[in-house]
Amino acid sequence: MLHRCFWVTDNDLYKKYHDEEWGVPVYDDQILFEFLILETFQAGLSWITILSKRENFRTAFDNFDYKKIANYSNRTLEALLNEKGIIRNKLKIRSAILNAQLFMEIQKEFGSFSTFIWGFVNGNPIVNEFENREAVPVTTPLSDKISKELKKRGFKFTGSRVIYAYMQAVGMVNDHTKDCFKSFKKIVLTKDIGDKNLNYLFPLTYSSNTRQTSFCQIGPWGSTLPDPLTY
Repeated sequence: MLHRCFWVTDNDLYKKYHDEEWGVPVYDDQILFEFLILETFQAGLSWITILSKRENFRTAFDNFDYKKIANYSNRTLEALLNEKGIIRNKLKIRSAILNAQLFMEIQKEFGSFSTFIWGFVNGNPIVNEFENREAVPVTTPLSDKISKELKKRGFKFTGSRVIYAYMQAVGMVNDHTKDCFKSFKKIVLTKDIGDKNLNYLFPLTYSSNTRQTSFCQIGPWGSTLPDPLTY
């Protein structure tokens, strides 16, 4: 039986998210924006509430297309307020539109939002090896710093707790506890991959059918090996 992080329940949606997404480094702007939307809507709510409505959010918010969202009209805003499948909070919906606009401003300034946000960790995930739930923080000095910077730029619903949860979701920090099957592994590679100095691998996905975990080397700024390695 797989041992997962303490926050995972028996809910299949929760387990799938934990096993396949949580803590996996994301460098793609589209996905980074998706998680930004979801995390800001989570403020004050449980994550499973948001996960259960994720596909409704995807449909309502044009597949999280920030270019479209940035140009939403008041008419679209009102339509979203009547969309039963999402969190119908007017301030959060307005913040999604504003944050999309500011997201694109950062893209113009830095070339991509990924370059901006990953710059806070020099392009590489922070790997924590916490023993238990009590050791896992809800905020850190770094999440405080990022939150402060985003707020200075005008972003809404980006307090330090939201930002740390965002960092966990997009893999800027790896907070899988030591007893979790997806905890960070230091593996001395025995396969010829062209660079014998690349020894650090992050778990990506687990197949319950083959009982194998696929790993992929994470290098600076999201560079990876051509193919995942399976063990």
